[in-house]
Amino acid sequence: MELTAEERQQVEEQVERLLSGQGSEVTRCDIGLDQSKPAALRKNNTYIVCAIIFNDKEEVLMVQEAKPDCYKQWYLPAGRMEVGESLEEALKREVKEEAGFDCEPITLLLIQEQGPQWIRFIFLAKITGGSLKSPSAADQESLQAAWWDRQSTLPLRGRDILRLIDCGLKYHRDPWHPVTLPVDLSCRHVVQRLVLAFVGAGEQIWILLIRAPVPHIPTAAALRTHAVTWGANMVVQEALPSSYYNYDVNTLGVFSLQHNGRQHGKTDGVCFNTLVVLVPDLVQRDEDGLKVECPVPGQPPPVENSRYVWLEVQRPALREKLLEISRNTSLLPIHSLY
Repeated sequence: MELTAEERQQVEEQVERLLSGQGSEVTRCDIGLDQSKPAALRKNNTYIVCAIIFNDKEEVLMVQEAKPDCYKQWYLPAGRMEVGESLEEALKREVKEEAGFDCEPITLLLIQEQGPQWIRFIFLAKITGGSLKSPSAADQESLQAAWWDRQSTLPLRGRDILRLIDCGLKYHRDPWHPVTLPVDLSCRHVVQRLVLAFVGAGEQIWILLIRAPVPHIPTAAALRTHAVTWGANMVVQEALPSSYYNYDVNTLGVFSLQHNGRQHGKTDGVCFNTLVVLVPDLVQRDEDGLKVECPVPGQPPPVENSRYVWLEVQRPALREKLLEISRNTSLLPIHSLY
């Protein structure tokens, strides 16, 4: 059954809202909910916030650790989010406690995850007040803070932050994705809401939808045994089982993320609104095992589950925007550390 003009309009308007960085209430979870538990911070979920802050010389703010297991080593201002906090509140608290400065987030730079139980949110931020924490103010949070020129020798707690600093410097000099900050909308679970697109040979674009109760973009719960973005694979496996192994399911990035966190165990979840592209494997093997190059299909693979339907995007502006983003991957990146 084809979508009505009104249904098509409603879906395209929702996609446009997500593309503009807005959120949308999570009213249902379409797949994986039976294998997922509600997020409960510090019980089955840990969220880490991390700040990358530069001064006018492009030196980066660092803090010297006070914890026994990494005593006197240096790291970015970072720490666990506390119950009842928003992501931005946690960021400001950590920077104040560890570095002595007041700050404001500029944008999220990167999200790293090891499944729904461990997610790190890396922010680019700016100083708005306070003063650099000196050794005389040492406490259990940190021993001191300093600006690092990234050239002089500094004993680091972990070299993972070098990549984060490079990412922050790249964005600081030339922003390459839209400013993205958390949207204050509640969510019970950690979920991926996916705009799952297929680009045809003629640059038409289709989006995979779930039909009932009204046609809508799928939302998949994150499973503890997989990356958060595995939700997209679950959707493709359910909708297109015969085609699954002939396509790559690529989560290109995050349009926006939604978090509230004020009601412990009820709103500790996060919704990642993502762009996912179904990319055909153009190099396959014939019956003799020899590689055969296949042309780009003109149509998406047929839906095999009546629960789903493809919608061809009709609005020219929306189609062009989706094409542009899918080519340039100009979205907030989300990386799995599995």
